[in-house]
Amino acid sequence: MASSEPLRVWAPRAKRVDLVLFPSEERVHCRPAPGGWFVAERAVLEPEQKYAFSLDGGPPLPDPRSADQPEGVHGPSRRVDFERFSWSDAEYGPVPLERAVIYELHVGTFTEAGTFDGVLAELPRLRALGITHIELMPVASFPGERGWGYDGVSLFAPQASYGGPYGLMRLVDACHREGIGVIVDVVYNHLGPSGNYLGHFGPYFTGRYHTPWGDALNFDGPGSDEVRRFVLDNARFWLEKYHVDGLRLDAVQTIFDQSPEHLLATLSREVAEFARASGRPLFLIGECDLNAARFITERPRGYGLDAQWSDDFHYALHAALTGERAGYYQDFGPLRPLARALTQGYALQGEFSRYRQRGQGAPPGNQPGRRFVVYSQNHDQVGNRPRGDRLTALVSEAKCTIAAGLTLLSPFTPMLFMGEEWGAPSPFHYFIDHAEPELRDAVRSGRQREMSEFGWENPETLDPSSEDAFHRSKLNACLAETDAAKRTFERYRSLIALRRKHPELQSDELKKVRAEFDEDERWLVLWRGRVGLLCNFSERPVSLRLPAFRPLFGEENLQDRGALTLLLPGLAVIEASRKKRSARR
Repeated sequence: MASSEPLRVWAPRAKRVDLVLFPSEERVHCRPAPGGWFVAERAVLEPEQKYAFSLDGGPPLPDPRSADQPEGVHGPSRRVDFERFSWSDAEYGPVPLERAVIYELHVGTFTEAGTFDGVLAELPRLRALGITHIELMPVASFPGERGWGYDGVSLFAPQASYGGPYGLMRLVDACHREGIGVIVDVVYNHLGPSGNYLGHFGPYFTGRYHTPWGDALNFDGPGSDEVRRFVLDNARFWLEKYHVDGLRLDAVQTIFDQSPEHLLATLSREVAEFARASGRPLFLIGECDLNAARFITERPRGYGLDAQWSDDFHYALHAALTGERAGYYQDFGPLRPLARALTQGYALQGEFSRYRQRGQGAPPGNQPGRRFVVYSQNHDQVGNRPRGDRLTALVSEAKCTIAAGLTLLSPFTPMLFMGEEWGAPSPFHYFIDHAEPELRDAVRSGRQREMSEFGWENPETLDPSSEDAFHRSKLNACLAETDAAKRTFERYRSLIALRRKHPELQSDELKKVRAEFDEDERWLVLWRGRVGLLCNFSERPVSLRLPAFRPLFGEENLQDRGALTLLLPGLAVIEASRKKRSARR
């Protein structure tokens, strides 16, 4: 059945716009409409019709709001009949953010298939683990067949090599049947360089601000009203058309906007309104490296995001576990900043940062723990290492267990990175598939320069444009069946189950969280009420004076020595018979 709804495009820079139909390449003149819009009133599009727009007689260009790019970001667009898909998730009961356990994955490397459908077979395992939400690295169309997705250019069209629109709908529907929510990573600070045609249509970009990755989007200059609406509509598009449960917003500190209401505040307001209207608990999670609580402070005092990634948690934990001091890790290492991150969300709250050569952050105020998403590993902190090595390649099993315990039993919203739960040995590299040689060369040299400037001892990396970088990053499902992998999986499953079972581990009131530590002996105890996470970061046993307790996890790491308890290297979790003021001898 042909679509009766005419196609529209915002193209204020054009004097004439034609709709180009494929495969015939017939051109249909579009009528100018107020505000720089053009409407193709006389065109009748068949289902799955491919089309493009020609500006002032120029070559066909993809629709900026294309819902499907079946031939890639340079090819024609295709209409999608969203009514054709039969959803079966009406009975799905979403899990709120305060009870979430998030699992970040990259569709292309999570399974051998590298598609949305390929993820389906893994959902029962993730449910058994205790995962409540998967977070998909960006799935908006990007150039080529492989990439991280942060250079996406067609923001409404799911990547064709992953399975396109219907593949994503099948995945979300299947996740909801398993009781798992879906978060989509979106990029609203820049677009990639290859296949980026938005600037031909209108003032989508601005020279007033700059990002490390490309031109900033124009959210506050001339013509910015429609650019803002483009992004706001995109966010609603994922939530409404694909039934996703939340969005992760990339690098929100580079979403520049001096409008009376910042774009993020408008976005959080509109998402909250849609959540109320639809009866679904939707949420927004920002990535931000400023340690600035305004992003997660409720409107009108703040921008109203529901949570933000806490890089300080990772930095402090990773530096304490590995001893690494390159780059941003130079501000961490002792247990004191880790204790502060564990109890307050930010480790740096205005103190001087040697890495940044300036003060970093501000006190977070009275924020609940759920507003901080924490992780020992994620795509950035693995993939931006020269060899893409995971924590398992850097430290002992005992220290990996400390990382898992502090992440999963913290008062924050925990997130795992794909494969972490079974100790996957495969690296996770940065990879691209640009067709343009000059772009491949620029990315290759840029990555090498960044690695050297960071201070890595051996900054050589795999060529990001090589297929090898992509294929080495794929998880090997066969290795997840080894005895060692099964033991690691069971540890993670047990920790998540403990988080759900114990009342004091369900509270996110940070005023009830306390940490004590000994820098010389390298132990730290995180108290959550009467539950204590005992962490021995050293290579030798340490003695602690504890009240009567019952072990909840890691009993094999505890030895009774009368008035003292010997804690072996690694993690143990206890429930004390009474609140203890100190574990010191």
